[in-house]
Amino acid sequence: MSNSTTEAPKGAPVLKVEKLAVAYKVRGGEIEAVQDVSFKIHRGEVLGIVGESGCGKSTVAWSVVNFLGANGYVKRGSIHFQGQDLVGKSGEELRKLRGDQIAMVYQDPMQALNPSMRLGDQLKEVLTVHRGMAPKEAEHRSIEMLERVYMPDAANVMKRYPHQISGGQQQRVVIAMALLNNPALLLMDEPTTALDVTVEAAVLDLIADLRRDFDTAIMYITHNLGVVARVSTQVGVMYAGEMVERATVEEIYTDPKHPYTQGLIRCVPKLGADKAGSMLYPIPGRVPAPANRPTGCIYGPRCDYSEDRCVQERPPLRQLNGRSVRCHFAEKIDPSKWQPPAGSELPAISGADASSETILEVKDLKKYYDVQGSSLRDMLGLGKKRYVKAVENANFSVKRGKTLGIVGESGCGKSTLIKTIIGLEKSTDGEARFLGMDITGNLSSRDEALIQELQMVFQNPDSTMNPSYTVGQQIARPMERFGTVPKDQIQGEVIKLLGSMRLGANYMDRLPRQLSGGEKQRIGIARALASRPDLVLCDEPVSALDVSVQAAILNLLLDVQEEFNTTLIFIAHDLSVVRFFSDEVAVMYLGQIMEIGPAEAIYAPPYHPYTEALLSAVPIPDPSAKQKHIRLEGSVPSAINPPSGCRFHTRCPRKHLLPDGGEVCQRTVPTLREVGPGHKIFCHISPEILATFDPVITVESA
Repeated sequence: MSNSTTEAPKGAPVLKVEKLAVAYKVRGGEIEAVQDVSFKIHRGEVLGIVGESGCGKSTVAWSVVNFLGANGYVKRGSIHFQGQDLVGKSGEELRKLRGDQIAMVYQDPMQALNPSMRLGDQLKEVLTVHRGMAPKEAEHRSIEMLERVYMPDAANVMKRYPHQISGGQQQRVVIAMALLNNPALLLMDEPTTALDVTVEAAVLDLIADLRRDFDTAIMYITHNLGVVARVSTQVGVMYAGEMVERATVEEIYTDPKHPYTQGLIRCVPKLGADKAGSMLYPIPGRVPAPANRPTGCIYGPRCDYSEDRCVQERPPLRQLNGRSVRCHFAEKIDPSKWQPPAGSELPAISGADASSETILEVKDLKKYYDVQGSSLRDMLGLGKKRYVKAVENANFSVKRGKTLGIVGESGCGKSTLIKTIIGLEKSTDGEARFLGMDITGNLSSRDEALIQELQMVFQNPDSTMNPSYTVGQQIARPMERFGTVPKDQIQGEVIKLLGSMRLGANYMDRLPRQLSGGEKQRIGIARALASRPDLVLCDEPVSALDVSVQAAILNLLLDVQEEFNTTLIFIAHDLSVVRFFSDEVAVMYLGQIMEIGPAEAIYAPPYHPYTEALLSAVPIPDPSAKQKHIRLEGSVPSAINPPSGCRFHTRCPRKHLLPDGGEVCQRTVPTLREVGPGHKIFCHISPEILATFDPVITVESA
């Protein structure tokens, strides 16, 4: 039952947006960020809004709560919430609605949490301000809601500050805060983008529960098509400020009508697809800026079906078999007959074979960090030394021309492992040999030739690019430093490398601020390749990118690998991307490799119980896909004091299968058992029992 002071008539939508146009005042006039957007959301419905960055998804949500800034305003159209028009309401009237009947959950929970206030005080404030509730009753209700969002030890969490809980827990606090007044409408703007796949799965389960138990209307904004398939009842596809298609989630995935929707789906690797048997097709070009949109159909310059009519006439949003589509030729387009553009073909994956040389070999590698205690005894060095055991006994090898994918939750040691390999961190113990040379020391002790052969692509190119230097200068720098090409040929080599990145010579003189996120990442890859390295380490290089840019970067890395026979280590949290891109996969948990082997073996039984849980959590861009429901209890233990025996035993859902109920897991460290050619699992459960598990994911045939 809703606490709302106003109720929409029975059967009427909670939110009804009609012909919405949002404009921003700029020097010399104004620009329309959003134009002609219409949709409805009823109680118990989830509208997923998808599209590339710059399409206006967040602007639509912000317009509902009037968070458009001083220069933004609703220029045309109406926004009706439970029958009342929000456009033109005073700030005070909207403040009464916000946090009470309408709540919003942001991508970054720290935007909504006050770092100087305890979480309990922030939660109680929602009830004392909007409901006039007594502090004791508000505290009791807040603890109940934290438990409702699966927060462990909710009463103690109330006493903590935001920085004292994990990112996933922060997001749960924000969701609990949004739900305290049982809002009629919940706006969610990329709420799981920064979360681990296991935490994301728990949050998405929670959203499904909210829709069912609270009968809440939800607008869910995301660029992840897998998330949309899991949580939405209907989907709105936005492009360049317009809603180009709106239909049920099943219709969008099984029979997309707009060419843009079809293009988005072709950008996403299906779980189980690999680089040898499938290909990603990025959408050419980019989303036009609001001030530079084409006449006629806005999508026309990027569309495979564009005709003269598309250039001259802007298509209206029209009804087609019960759905809304903004395309002149939607009923004539058959996506199954789409042909890839000329020159697109599956890469000739040669890579390495069994006889190829091993380029990198790691044995029992460890990386510990000293922990400085705060007591006087610790400061004097008299206390017992404590360590963060970030990487523990890592063992693997990589052959020339192959890709090793590394997956696992945050804090599992993925990034520390590759930072130790590249020399940004000095190893504590163990061996690591690259091209026969020892690489266990830090960069200061390395030979220059070794540094040249080892390069890295970071997740955030902004943090590694010098904002004062041009693109050409930053790519040329490694060539000059290592002498890979003669000085008089450097400019030509930079232009050639830019061409390999699908960028022209006109990018030479641009500064980083003049590039899009995808272009910056391509420059980061170009700079890593400028020294012609044998091994490139990629730390989440596509996680922050739109699906089309992600597809282009993955294709680019595959082309580079094939052309230069480059070896790659690839970290990502999207298991579909890792499966598509990698030859071998290592699954890490709390500093240890739990499973490693060929990619096709990792995604089929027998699984390590942790791998099984990760696969059950990954959002799949296919509503017909069925997944086991395996959710890990609790959070990842501290690497300062990891559990004895098997580090995963505190969260393992399968340890009861052992004869002693899992006691051996608490006492004894398991051995890495070989369960197939090159496939090893670090678990006490026998391979025979693991092989009896059903596949985590099954897809119904059409």
